[in-house]
Amino acid sequence: MTKKYFGTDGIRGTANRWPITPEVAMKVAMSVGIAFRRGGHRHRVVIGKDTRLSGYMIETAMVAGFTAVGVDVFMTGPIPTPAVAMLTRSLRCDFGVMISASHNPFADNGIKLFGPDGYKLSDEIEAEIERMIDVDLSDRLAGSFDLGRAKRIDGVADRYIEFAKRTLPRNMSLDGLRVVIDCGNGAAYKVAPEALWELGADVVRLGVEPDGLNINRDCGSTAPDLCARKVHETRADIGICLDGDADRVIVIDEKGRVVDGDQLMAVVAGSFHDDGRLSQPGIVATVMSNLGLERHLAGLGLMLERTKVGDRYVVECMRERGYNVGGEQSGHIVLSDYTTTGDGLVAALQVMAVVKRLGKPVSEVCHRFDPVPQFLKNIRIRGGRPLEDDKVKATIADALKRLGNQGRLVIRPSGTEPLIRVMGEGDDEVLVRGIVDDLVDVIGRAAA
Repeated sequence: MTKKYFGTDGIRGTANRWPITPEVAMKVAMSVGIAFRRGGHRHRVVIGKDTRLSGYMIETAMVAGFTAVGVDVFMTGPIPTPAVAMLTRSLRCDFGVMISASHNPFADNGIKLFGPDGYKLSDEIEAEIERMIDVDLSDRLAGSFDLGRAKRIDGVADRYIEFAKRTLPRNMSLDGLRVVIDCGNGAAYKVAPEALWELGADVVRLGVEPDGLNINRDCGSTAPDLCARKVHETRADIGICLDGDADRVIVIDEKGRVVDGDQLMAVVAGSFHDDGRLSQPGIVATVMSNLGLERHLAGLGLMLERTKVGDRYVVECMRERGYNVGGEQSGHIVLSDYTTTGDGLVAALQVMAVVKRLGKPVSEVCHRFDPVPQFLKNIRIRGGRPLEDDKVKATIADALKRLGNQGRLVIRPSGTEPLIRVMGEGDDEVLVRGIVDDLVDVIGRAAA
């Protein structure tokens, strides 16, 4: 089924343009409130958000929708997405909402939904919600005496900080580590630096002055150069770059080099494997993860199980098959012993725990394999279905034949932006680069 509203990570788009309008946000809240009615108890929802200016608009609209169908609302203010997932469970809410467009520019916003177990919703539940958004729900509104109540709750930042700290061994300290933390002027601008400081680190803060317009702007996980320069300038041991809602992380080593999610998964998987903590002999990642990661894990006797792009698909596979480590190259790291979704701070803490235990620099700890040459390019589309073009299909078929069994090719529409992503990887760098360039040219002309 083709979805009208939901993409790979909730509903996302330009703020105050369809579908990220107050009207749609209110209808989403009403639909979710009705879809999750279970018994006669008062239903509750927790709503978190990042630091975007439009967050106030979407939050207010959703509060109106939830209270209109009799749901009580807890508003937290800016907190990370994984904190919303955690609070949904700990506050015994029936569902949770995060208002964020993650790594996107400030002009975008989005709505992420969690069930009572803290996990993102299934395709089936999203389809049910979509059906309800476009119908008249006036006959299902709450009566005058049954309207929901809304209030802001305090202390959620402290609760999340304590939760994150408890994912480390009781006697673990970050004393002696100088850490540059770049919060991307996003949701973790308070909690992440505070958690690191409380654990004993010498903390250098970046991206902690949000103004509603500067989230992800030249900072955070999508722009790690700022953090890399600060690591070099302050002679820090490690840099941590979070995205706008802090569910992903990119690390900078002491030499200023970027460490992506594939290397971080290799670090955590190796640590868990050594300690006997892997619940299955392998991890879960997406089709975008580097072939070098797969080969590295095979050398440890571990397997890499691949899913579609999107951390929710990683989580679904982990739950179905019993894995406790998974993630994406982009930095979504899911450690199901602790969390139900990607958590940039928790993942960073696990990596720093390995650094402390081994007593080696980050450049050694976080370089577990040499990546296979990989090239990713994006093609902006205005509409239509360029991947169904006959010439595009023929070019793809020829590219696969040229690669043979020496590499991989992944071509897919983005679930969050009007883009087609072309990724190729293989041992022959020149061949792979040429194949990606050819595909981009042909698909670009078909998409024009």
